[in-house]
Amino acid sequence: MPDIIKLLPDSVANQIAAGEVIQRPASVVKELMENAVDAGATAINVIIRDSGKTLIRVTDDGSGMSETDARLAFERHATSKISSANDLFTIDTKGFRGEALASIAAVAMVELKTRREEEEIGTLIGINGSKVETQEPCSCPKGSIFSVKNLFYNIPARRKFLKSDNTEMRNIITEFQKVALTHPGIKFTLLHNDTEVYNLPPANHRQRITGMLGKQINRELIPLETDTTIVSIKGFITKPEFARRSCRDQYFFVNKRFMRHPYFHKAVMEAYQKIIPAETIPSYFIFMDTDPETIDVNIHPTKTEIKFENERAVWQILMASVREALGRFNIAPSIDFDNEVLVDIPVRTSSSPVPEKPLIPVNPLFNPFDNEEYTHRKPDFITRFDRENVTNWEKLYPAGSRRAESPVMPGATGDSGRKFFQIKGRYIVCPVKSGLMLIDQKRAHERVLYERYMESLDKHSPVSQTELFPVAIDIDPVDYSLLREIETDLKYLGFVIQFRENNKIIIKGRPSAAVNTDPKEMLDILISEYKNAPSAPASGAGERLASAMASASAIPYGKILFQSEMEDLFDSLFACPSHNYSPGGKPVINIIKIEELDRKFR
Repeated sequence: MPDIIKLLPDSVANQIAAGEVIQRPASVVKELMENAVDAGATAINVIIRDSGKTLIRVTDDGSGMSETDARLAFERHATSKISSANDLFTIDTKGFRGEALASIAAVAMVELKTRREEEEIGTLIGINGSKVETQEPCSCPKGSIFSVKNLFYNIPARRKFLKSDNTEMRNIITEFQKVALTHPGIKFTLLHNDTEVYNLPPANHRQRITGMLGKQINRELIPLETDTTIVSIKGFITKPEFARRSCRDQYFFVNKRFMRHPYFHKAVMEAYQKIIPAETIPSYFIFMDTDPETIDVNIHPTKTEIKFENERAVWQILMASVREALGRFNIAPSIDFDNEVLVDIPVRTSSSPVPEKPLIPVNPLFNPFDNEEYTHRKPDFITRFDRENVTNWEKLYPAGSRRAESPVMPGATGDSGRKFFQIKGRYIVCPVKSGLMLIDQKRAHERVLYERYMESLDKHSPVSQTELFPVAIDIDPVDYSLLREIETDLKYLGFVIQFRENNKIIIKGRPSAAVNTDPKEMLDILISEYKNAPSAPASGAGERLASAMASASAIPYGKILFQSEMEDLFDSLFACPSHNYSPGGKPVINIIKIEELDRKFR
């Protein structure tokens, strides 16, 4: 029987490795930017065409490479960062595996121009699908220029499964932000199809955050700084009132490397506990510095998962640091001991007379209603209220009058004879034959709005309410790109948005069915809900957006409803084809049966 084990050709092995390292255009941007940082660049320019599918060009003014180094850089496991296994435990650079350039060259057409400062002539190398086709001297500035063209041209299946241009560009911007945030001393620029997305001059961390995410975030930031023998923590958290409903702008960095760490995220959330609503998340930009020997970054090819030796201790330090920052900036009430208006409290001595107990005259038989003047001037409905029982409340306010829409007392009934009452501004309770029906008011309204929005999308018949004063908003480039992607569907849902340059939008109209009257807040909730919704195929994108819109527009928890509003919501809910579940699949209705109630009183 012949042998069946074979060594794969380098071209195939490189494509397999590329599947782990290079997943989309954003992966190329990340790897090339990190290499530029490791090369000591002071300015890094990123040029993108067609969201990276046609061209990704990264230019830096770093150290550059010699002719030999430039050729070896594209070999697998070729790196200048480590030379022995022990070096893996003291890594202070971004790349070290030596896989990035080889993986990129395996799935694209790559051209490199590079020159060291001490050399007069640079080197040009051209590689297609891991095959070196050109290597010759060239004239170029100091540093390196990587041009990656036609990504996945030789793997049609991978190219086919790339997302839309807007989605891929959002991923590129996200990776660009991660590198630029942790290196504020470097100048970064990003251009997409000849349009400038970012132009970030050298700055400090606060200036870099505001330059990247907009000036409005400056008023939200609270400095964070803690220094211990285990870890040094610096950065910024945001004030509780600016917490959002989306996982947006949460960044952890360790030794100038971005990392994902759900365990440390819980430490931040623990510090904010009871000072922000349960459904919201604060933004944060936290930079940690620790001994490289106490962390392991060699866990995943993308190097975003990092293991800490003293993880529990770092968790405690991080939580205490965030709590201290919140308290230091008067998030909790404090006593002002420097108040000039001081209360004069006399000091009692042994010779001071003992003060007598003050006497306050009280008439225990006084009745404020036993007064002819009061009886003469008090309104007739109050006089009747003195005589009537609370259970006859609805008789005091005739149907059709404005007073009939007062918040409902338990046992009150509307025109239909049905009885509704509200619990904690969250649940609507209605007696039914089998027991008690409980309705989650927000989820019920979401279902009603979802059906209306889907009808608007199907019929292309938006119902919009024009803003008397259009609202101008500066938004994150990632969110700007997202809104561009769903612009048409937003219009059919009732949003009238005008897109301007420099990531600015103007809201001129909003859906008329929305309860939320703040278009900026509504749009923020919409974006977060849309991002967090499960990914859907192209045919389900409208449903995903309608669900996000329903969540952004629905009645919030805590809102007190009038009897007529509860009746309308009840009727609208049961007019829906599917009324048992919200658009997100959560239960809307729960019935407590009589038998269950009886068991509770045994």
